[in-house]
This record gives sequence, structure tokens and C-alpha cells, in this order.
Amino acid sequence: MSLALATLVYEWRRYLAAVIALAFSGLLILAQVGMFTGIVKGATATVDRSRADIMILPPKMESLINSGPSSLPARIQPQIYLNPDVVEVASWDGNGGRWSNVPKKGAKQVTQFVSVMMVDPRPGAVTLPVDYSDEVRTALLEPYSVVVDRSALKRLGVKVGEAATLRDKTVWVRAVVDGYPDINQATVVVSRDTFRMLGMMEQDDRTGPLMVRLKDPARAEIVRDQLNAASGGAYRAWTRAELSKANEGALMQEQIIGIFIGFSVFLGFLIGVGITSQTLRGAILANIKEFASLRALGVSMGSLRLIVLELSFWVGLVGLAATGLLTFLISLLAKNGGLPMGFPLNWVVLVAVLLMAISLASGLMALGVLKKSQPADLLR
Repeated sequence: MSLALATLVYEWRRYLAAVIALAFSGLLILAQVGMFTGIVKGATATVDRSRADIMILPPKMESLINSGPSSLPARIQPQIYLNPDVVEVASWDGNGGRWSNVPKKGAKQVTQFVSVMMVDPRPGAVTLPVDYSDEVRTALLEPYSVVVDRSALKRLGVKVGEAATLRDKTVWVRAVVDGYPDINQATVVVSRDTFRMLGMMEQDDRTGPLMVRLKDPARAEIVRDQLNAASGGAYRAWTRAELSKANEGALMQEQIIGIFIGFSVFLGFLIGVGITSQTLRGAILANIKEFASLRALGVSMGSLRLIVLELSFWVGLVGLAATGLLTFLISLLAKNGGLPMGFPLNWVVLVAVLLMAISLASGLMALGVLKKSQPADLLR
């Protein structure tokens, strides 16, 4: 065990403030990134968890997030079947409407606009999310039945089994699902038949984005390129993984979100450097006689500087571990509240590099204290 690591292990209390500062600096950034990514994952969960290998979108649509109209000409759907690898194509339609609960005596009536998404409750359907239980799928077979995320029940003012009105028609909440929250507005899920009976279908010549299932999912990228080559500019095919990545990127490019995250990075850097550098400086001052003894034994100033830098490196690693633990606990808390969080690898790497840079920079700032480690001071 090196001298720097041994110092950190046996005098950990002196370096605890630096570790905590690094941990909260990293948490400040990752929590926001995880929250915004979780919002996207919640809004696009139906696509991400569907059996679709390829999504067909309008040619100029770059993601499912704030990209404008998503409808396609109905003639495109049969064209997709011309590819021999395709086994199922279905439109993924969505709409919205006014929702009102039926309050019990003395309770408050809730009226709000909700998003309405449709799935096909047929076993193995391409639009049916893979995590829908058979109970949920069967519940959707009933006309005018709806399914909502568990986190939206209070927001909508209903419980399972209760009635509500949607677009002035009576619907029944027959089941709940988990992991499909929507921060902007509550989302309800219905079957294609119920969607049609609610009058939400597009005009006869238009459909929503198309979900495509293949014989061999491993050929998704090849089929995507084939479909795009045959599209004539009428549509654009995406693999599901490619679209998911584009959705995350689209949200991070939103100006207000960029400002939030940029400010968090700046604030985290200032807090991390300020507290970590002062903690290292104080710890070195507390051990200044030990450093002076090393110089009296012939250890060069350069070697002492390397010890301090190594010490800051180990503090950075412990801070990273603490960041990971706190982020994990926060993600569990968010999941319990109905909001899944996501942590893109590039952001995790960025935060790790930032925290190590903060720790090493703090170590460099604390090197000036070593000038006080004069061997002559041991005689005083």
C-alpha cells in the first residue's frame, strides 16, 4: 500500500469533506441528466418496449420529441410489406382529449387534457409492449376500457374500476401499469377499437408512425437501409435503438434543458474545487510535520508533490464511488415515485472525468502548502 493510500485510509475523517463535495458535485449533474432522460423514456416507453424492430417516421422528423407532425400517408403501410424480411406492420396512433373523473360525494372533480395512446391487445402484437401482463392485455379488450400508469391515478382522480369521461364518452379504468409516467400530461392507453370509437383516428388517408417487426431482429440495420433506399423520400426508417438515442439527444438539445445542465456543471465544478482544495490544504497542513520529517530523511520536494497528487487521485476515486452510490439511491427513490431515470454512458463518462479533474486540480492548488515543510521546523 502506497503512503498516499495509507494516509487516506488511516486519516479518512480529514478527507471526508472532500469526498462528500465530489459526490454531491457529481450527483448534482447526474440527477438532472437522469431526470430529463427519464422523462423521455417515460414518454416513449410504449415504443421502446414494443416488439417493433424498426420505426417508420416522416422523412424530416428527427425524433419523437418536439419534431412536429408525425402522421404518414396510409399508402406507405402496404409498401413496407414488400420487403421479404417484414412480418408485421402496424400504425402507432396517438391523440388527446379532455378527461374528467366522476367524483364521489364531497370529492373534487378533476378535469384536464390527457394524451391518448393506442395498442393492439392481440397476443404478440407489434404495438403491444412486452411488459404488459396478460391481465392488462385482456382488460384492454373491453370496449371503452383504459389503462393508466400507477403514478397518474391520483393526478386523474380515479382508482382502478372507476369511471371517467374522455371526449365526453364514458370510459372505465380497468388496469394500471408501471414505468410509463409522463411529466407534461397524464397518458391513458386504449385499444385500437376503443381509440376508433372515441373518434381519435386520423383521416382515412393518414396514419400515425409505423411499427415494423422483422423475421430476424439481427437484420434490423440492413432492412432499415433497404427501406430507406426504396422510400423515394416519402418516409424514413429507424431502428428502435437508433430512435431511442435520437429521442434522448433531442431533449438534451432543448435550450432550457441545456441551460439547466450547463449551470449544474459550472456550479458543481466551483463547489467541488472550492471544498476539495481547502480540505486537501487543511489535511496537508495538519500533517506538515510528517512531511518535514520525510524531507529530513532525504525525500525530495518532487516526491512529496507526487504523494499529494496521488492522494488527490485516491480522493477522486472514492468520490466517484460515493457519487455512484448516491445516484443509485436517488434513482431508486425516483422509481418508487413513478419516474424512471436514465444515465447515458457519455454523460457518466463526462461526470467521471470532471470529478477526477476537480480532484487533481485541487491537489495542484494544495501543493503550495508543502513549502512550509521545512526540516528546521522540527527543532522548534
